[in-house]
Amino acid sequence: MDQKHFFPRQVVDAGGNRWDWVMLPLVLAVLVLLGYGGSQMSRPYELGQQLQISLSPWMLPYYLLRSTLRMFLALGASLIFSCIFAAIATKYRAAEKVMVPTLDILQSIPILGFLSITVTGFIALFPGNLLGVECAAIFAIFTSQAWNMAFSLYQSLKTVPVELKEASQIFQLSSWQRLWRLELPYAMPSLLWNMMMSMSGGWFFVVASEAISVSNQSIKLPGIGSYIALAIEEQNLAAIGWAIGAMLLGILLYDQLFFRPLLAWADKFRFEQNASETAQSSWLLTWVRRTDKLQGVAIAGVKLLEKSFLMFRRDYDGTSIRARAKPHSEAWVRAWDAVIAALLLFAVWRLGSFVRAEVGWAEVWHVFVLGLYTLLRVMVLITLAALVWVPVGIWIGMNPVLSERFQAVAQFLAAFPANLMFPIAVMLIVRWHLNPDIWLSPLMVFGTQWYLLFNVIAGASTVPTELRYAAKNLGVTGWLKWKRYLLPAVFPSFVTGAITASGGSWNASIVAEYVTWGNTTLEAHGIGSYIARMTATGDFPRIALGIGVMCVFVMGFNHFVWRRLYRLAEDRMHF
Repeated sequence: MDQKHFFPRQVVDAGGNRWDWVMLPLVLAVLVLLGYGGSQMSRPYELGQQLQISLSPWMLPYYLLRSTLRMFLALGASLIFSCIFAAIATKYRAAEKVMVPTLDILQSIPILGFLSITVTGFIALFPGNLLGVECAAIFAIFTSQAWNMAFSLYQSLKTVPVELKEASQIFQLSSWQRLWRLELPYAMPSLLWNMMMSMSGGWFFVVASEAISVSNQSIKLPGIGSYIALAIEEQNLAAIGWAIGAMLLGILLYDQLFFRPLLAWADKFRFEQNASETAQSSWLLTWVRRTDKLQGVAIAGVKLLEKSFLMFRRDYDGTSIRARAKPHSEAWVRAWDAVIAALLLFAVWRLGSFVRAEVGWAEVWHVFVLGLYTLLRVMVLITLAALVWVPVGIWIGMNPVLSERFQAVAQFLAAFPANLMFPIAVMLIVRWHLNPDIWLSPLMVFGTQWYLLFNVIAGASTVPTELRYAAKNLGVTGWLKWKRYLLPAVFPSFVTGAITASGGSWNASIVAEYVTWGNTTLEAHGIGSYIARMTATGDFPRIALGIGVMCVFVMGFNHFVWRRLYRLAEDRMHF
């Protein structure tokens, strides 16, 4: 990708200008903070050593730095994973048959399941160093961010407009050039909004990722999550308030310094011919474009990045830049399907042996019925969330001024730890003698509804200006406007948000259907409460059964509902 496309100004003064001097303190401050935070993550550490956590408000800036650094490292890893996943899944049908269902399974596995499996391995990789525990925490945050971003990029690459694909064929772009110059730029606005959602959603799992249990020992890494965990243990409401304030400050900072400049920069990738009416502005991007030396450094960085990516491109004939993959023969496709079917049959056989030896078929039927209860909750909650947030998301996404003002607020609402609402829910349910099966249900979607909102905002903000003018000139109003214009325009983004929101709701059911506050425990009938109860008693065969049945429900619902809607979006409802 041409670096001039990123930075339109050229370096004209070797000595820089006053804007370089204005930006210099900010750049140095960021570099110093990154260096200091990185040095603190790689300190000497032995398993069993206690890391002291203080509830003093003066420690919150340091804890905020550590947590934010972990989340950005996880975000970078999630971005790399998403690009690799989406590129392979969209270009190779055989790989797509395996990768997409695998992603469905991964997003339905509880975050704590990943953490308990990987923490020992990461610690073994870095003996005598805190970096192993840090990597385990970063990986746990990665699992809360990557699936949403991967689904978003996959959906965007599947819905690239036909005329753009035809243009790439006319210019004889290779597979790598088409990805780098067409598909990724087209997907960039939606991807950035989902990066914001993933960043905010990661705050929900910060408490779990920074308070790690291994070898019957508890490790609390310095950070906002461990600070909140300690404040909850000591029932210190003032400390919880300070932590929420620190989170708000951190969100405002990285919104202004990172996401807002990226969204303003990505507006150039919108698929339209006229000037955008929904372009965002960024004071930081404006300042950077006025610099000389800083732009030179940035251009050099883009060149280095492009060269590093080109090492992984597919080779093609130098006399012709067209490099098309050979079509797969029918026999090869059938052989691959046979391999998948054989692996599936083997998995079913192993599952049957496990059930017969460990839990029994009666227990399987019981867990399946509990899964139906949770499925009903997920369907109702996603429907209600869609009725609320789809109109709101369209309204925000098509209003650039409102979008800029709401951006940081939406990130804070999405980042607000939903588990802080659980004690309030318990007290209200006990006080008014409410039914836990009904009134614990909203807790499942409290933290995942924002996937819907962010994706709809992203879809609405990328509606071409020409389409807006056409709807206005034709006088389309009322229900016809929603049916023929607004809903089809955001439908692909809505499906992506609904998939990740429903998957997150299944995951959240483990903590939302089995809630404890003090000596009071409330339990709703469902597969989430079953897994939580078996986890509390240490019954590992039934934990595996519960997670396995949950994965089956998630995969089945995604295949029979969301995948069909995906195909509808690919065929009829995209630009």
